[in-house]
Amino acid sequence: MKILEDVIASLPQEKTKVRGIHVCAHWTAVLSRHCGLASTFKEEDHPHRGVRDVGDLAKKSAFELALYSRSEHLLEASIGMAALNSLIDIDESRCIEANAYEILLEKGKGKNVAIVGHFPFLSMLRESVKNLWVIEKRPLEGDLSEEAAGEILPQCDVVGITGTTFINHTLEGLLAQCEESFVALIGPTTPLSPVLFDYGIDVISGSKVMDPEEVILFISQGATFKELHHHGVKLLTMMR
Repeated sequence: MKILEDVIASLPQEKTKVRGIHVCAHWTAVLSRHCGLASTFKEEDHPHRGVRDVGDLAKKSAFELALYSRSEHLLEASIGMAALNSLIDIDESRCIEANAYEILLEKGKGKNVAIVGHFPFLSMLRESVKNLWVIEKRPLEGDLSEEAAGEILPQCDVVGITGTTFINHTLEGLLAQCEESFVALIGPTTPLSPVLFDYGIDVISGSKVMDPEEVILFISQGATFKELHHHGVKLLTMMR
């Protein structure tokens, strides 16, 4: 994905030491300049597939580890995205403390909205928008499969896309269906990088780890993000 390559190219490329790697049930964290988070993804067909150079990952620089984000192996890409996020110096002067739900509610009221990814706020959002479609790679009840994206997304005024599309490398294909829409990239895997604005994304809603020790304590005990964001994580939104 060119968008991923451009984000990688924007990272500091000096040999920043990896201070820790934590691959947990729901979240992966990498500590280098900062603590970066990404969703932990595994292949359904190959759940026991190993990671390249396992045992030696912390010997790599954080930039070398961030290159794992290119991998077609989902667990490697998860580690790579956490490493990538650990290298970003977030410009908080460009951010507001707001979560994705608030932005989507404001922009989507009375309009056609699609969300790529199943988020906890969907039932609340549905009450305020005209139509809400949820597109999921692994659909839950009421969701549409990923094959529906080409039909649904061009109809929408507002589209929210999960940042995990960086992990499975589907983001650019989705953005191509949203040329007339207001687009928000959402969730803690999302890099808070202004590079994304060059690709037609209007809002980036991600997170910043404020207390790495607390975050690692929680994710190592199986915390979901609903449980995590009150414990060491700040929700930030960057506008175009």
